[in-house]
Amino acid sequence: MIRPEEVYKIGMFNKPHGISGELQFTFTDDIFDRVEADYVVCPMDGILVPFFIESYRFRSDTTALMKLEGVDTQEQARRFTNTPVYFPVKHAEEAEPGELSWDFFTGFRVEDTTHGHLGEVTDVDTSTVNTLFIVEHDGEELLIPAQEDFIQDIDTRHRVITLQLPEGLIDLDEAEET
Repeated sequence: MIRPEEVYKIGMFNKPHGISGELQFTFTDDIFDRVEADYVVCPMDGILVPFFIESYRFRSDTTALMKLEGVDTQEQARRFTNTPVYFPVKHAEEAEPGELSWDFFTGFRVEDTTHGHLGEVTDVDTSTVNTLFIVEHDGEELLIPAQEDFIQDIDTRHRVITLQLPEGLIDLDEAEET
């Protein structure tokens, strides 16, 4: 059985395309094209199920048409409409340095060399020039720059990012008093 911590979200199947079971796939991470992996994972009836990729072709930088094995008709494809698509973490770890997308780090624990445990990355904001980890810390949201200069270590096996943040970048004492 595939556990939620063994996958991370890379996109969404939108709707069937044509009559042969092809699906429109909007993705935030093209890791499926950059590493050796034969399958993607989708939630079905409350469990995570692997689906083998028969073929895919890109339509743009964020969309592809994907054909899954065993999905051969428009009716079969229709059950995937608006279904999240996940990718196995173990295959993403095989990516070369610089090949991982920021979304891969969602769910990682964040530790700081000064403050210790800061929380878990709940999202990554890439909408500006400076990418930010959005970290849940004691019910509050911390915005932490995802800068190489601050990252001391990334342990993909244990899903931990160790940072050395500059003094004053986040002042947890003030945040807790407010």
